[in-house]
Amino acid sequence: MVFDWTEWITSPFVLMAVSVFTGVLLGRIKVGRFSLGISGALFTGLVVGWFIYSKFALPYEGNPDVPGYAAGILSDGVVHIDFFYLFLMLFVAAVGLLASKDLGAVVKKYGVKFIILGFIISFAGAAVTYLMVMASPGQDPFAVSGVYVGALTSSPGLGAAIETVSRYGTEAEAAVGAGYAISYPFGVLVVILAVNFIPLLLGIDMEREKEVFKREMAEARSAAGTREVPEVSFDIAGFFLTIIIGYTIGSIRVPMGPLGFFSLGSTGGVLIGALLLGYMGKLGGIHFRMGSRVLGVIREVSLAFFLSIVGLRYGYRVFDALISGGAYLAFVSLVVGAAAILAGYLVGRHLFGINWVMLSGAICGGMTSTPGLGAAIDAVGSDDPAAGYGAVYPFALLGMVMFSILLHRVPIS
Repeated sequence: MVFDWTEWITSPFVLMAVSVFTGVLLGRIKVGRFSLGISGALFTGLVVGWFIYSKFALPYEGNPDVPGYAAGILSDGVVHIDFFYLFLMLFVAAVGLLASKDLGAVVKKYGVKFIILGFIISFAGAAVTYLMVMASPGQDPFAVSGVYVGALTSSPGLGAAIETVSRYGTEAEAAVGAGYAISYPFGVLVVILAVNFIPLLLGIDMEREKEVFKREMAEARSAAGTREVPEVSFDIAGFFLTIIIGYTIGSIRVPMGPLGFFSLGSTGGVLIGALLLGYMGKLGGIHFRMGSRVLGVIREVSLAFFLSIVGLRYGYRVFDALISGGAYLAFVSLVVGAAAILAGYLVGRHLFGINWVMLSGAICGGMTSTPGLGAAIDAVGSDDPAAGYGAVYPFALLGMVMFSILLHRVPIS
């Protein structure tokens, strides 16, 4: 009998399962009223990803004689990005379908507020990034400005930023990409911590917020004349048709003249598709309005895997940034992310008076942070934040693309 330990320990399936298992156990640990919940998978993934890359890939960087497992990690990452997108789409499809029944009421009650909130959050992040660039004369301005799209976890924003700086050469493009790669995991961390700690730090009574939210939504449903749609426990054809249609929506590129192109990407497309199809209810014999039991399981499992993959793919970069020259970029990403979240909270809570249940999802939508949405759902204890996330997301994404381009077209050095 032959057992290859190295092949086993570097298998993406083993690594994902180990990260999820240990992350769930970590998430069950409570310190007072706080626990990481399902977000624990992100933190254990970071540690496992750092260990695997350091031990099984880093020694072979630049070495022509590379074993197969190391070559795979060096070229594709500890876990291939296709797994990232698979579990991400499963998660947002389940979340969108769960939240879809209240779409009409949410849009009617919060519509304009959410549009403004999306642009406010993305603008605040861009403004603080610009200030950090101007305050960092010794740093690569392209790397620092690339932190913006990483801190707000926006892949479409990264594409727009790289396209815009291409006139400065490949070194500028690479610097923007490096800023994104270093800042992305810290952007994820800051929004997850924010949705968990803001209620504790600011004394928000979650139970009272839930009661107020239920009352507000009941009034909104009545005003919107929400129609009853037959619900099935689960329709596998409807679920995967949702992903197909949503992915197609996300692939559409809308020309924006001098600002290039705008698209929702796979995440935004699947989420918007799920909200619309779930609100519609059914198409012929295919059902989109499904019960929470099966969708809740899909949401929980896919989120755990998605978070673990984020940690596995970025674990080495996080720890390397903390002990090397990337520490400043990590600091910038935390400042940018915190500023955007604070702007969203102040405007949403104190200017618009939005309930925290809905606002927590809206802030995550403004940050285009799917892991943050998962943390918000977990912290609130319901899928209600998803409606706020879905309503704000497209406007925040549009703002992020616009501000990413403008950020690189104003003087930065």
